[in-house]
Amino acid sequence: MELTAKQLAEILHGSVEGDPTAKVTAFAKIEHGKPGQLSFYANPKYEQYVYTSKASVLLVNSDFTPRQAVTPTLVRVENAYSALADLLKYMSEQRKKYRRRRSLRSRIAWSAKLGKKVNVGDFVTIGKDCRIGEGTIIHDNVTIGAGTKIGSYCIIYPGVHIFPGMVIGDRVILHAGCIIGDDGFGNAPQPDGTWRKIEHLGNVVIGNDVEIGSNTTVDRAPMESTIIADGVRIDNLCQIAHNVVVGKNTVMAAQTGIAGSTQIGESCILAGQVGIVGHIKLADKTTVAAQSGVIGNVRKPGETLWGTPAIAHRTYLKAFAKFKRAGEEE
Repeated sequence: MELTAKQLAEILHGSVEGDPTAKVTAFAKIEHGKPGQLSFYANPKYEQYVYTSKASVLLVNSDFTPRQAVTPTLVRVENAYSALADLLKYMSEQRKKYRRRRSLRSRIAWSAKLGKKVNVGDFVTIGKDCRIGEGTIIHDNVTIGAGTKIGSYCIIYPGVHIFPGMVIGDRVILHAGCIIGDDGFGNAPQPDGTWRKIEHLGNVVIGNDVEIGSNTTVDRAPMESTIIADGVRIDNLCQIAHNVVVGKNTVMAAQTGIAGSTQIGESCILAGQVGIVGHIKLADKTTVAAQSGVIGNVRKPGETLWGTPAIAHRTYLKAFAKFKRAGEEE
């Protein structure tokens, strides 16, 4: 998409300083900017690149005062970093094709009901009695099991598999290869040392405005539901076990694993490779640092935990200081 500096200023509610007809068709980091590209400057440590950038247009904060001559046309906005996020969202929305399309190479059950402007790619399978809301985009090679309900304006990327009976809200994004609703890891030990599989007959319920990353798995419950509440953001390669409840607006980074029947509060932050045992509760606004392991209930809201087993952040730092000194004394 081609945009002029003037158009950018209108979209971002900013002002132009320089050539309003300067055109951009791509984005670049400020240190790599070339003609025809848009860059942004928000961090003072990158100021040197403002004066060497060859980008056609540069987003800057409204209070920025150059100390040397600047080649790019400046688009001044209240907050350059936020404005870039707004622009990327705008560009993404423009690329979406909210139009009705059903590939002849897809397989849609006669009893399935699709809303207006649903876009179905190649080799998609949609099972019996499915309900899909308007404006949802289903990319190639997606499988949607019978009886599943999907809301409006969702994006389901290639290779996603949604098992029968799942419930997915509005504006949900499921990235490539994620699995929604496979059986949980439920096995009962037998007297002879073997394991008996526990059948899982529940489902997964995903709220509105949820995003789930590539190759993440959310297991269905044996009974009732695994729940991902509104506004949750889950990174790639995460594992959410059966009967887990993830509270509103919680975020978790890649390779996080949550064992069965655990309840995660609202607005929690789980960093990369966090592990959480089953059948415990984390209070609202809990933060768990990377590679930490939580093995017990967290009852106090707003705590920050670190380590394995995870303990209060400050306690961990004090303990680590002693541990480090002990090693140096040898």
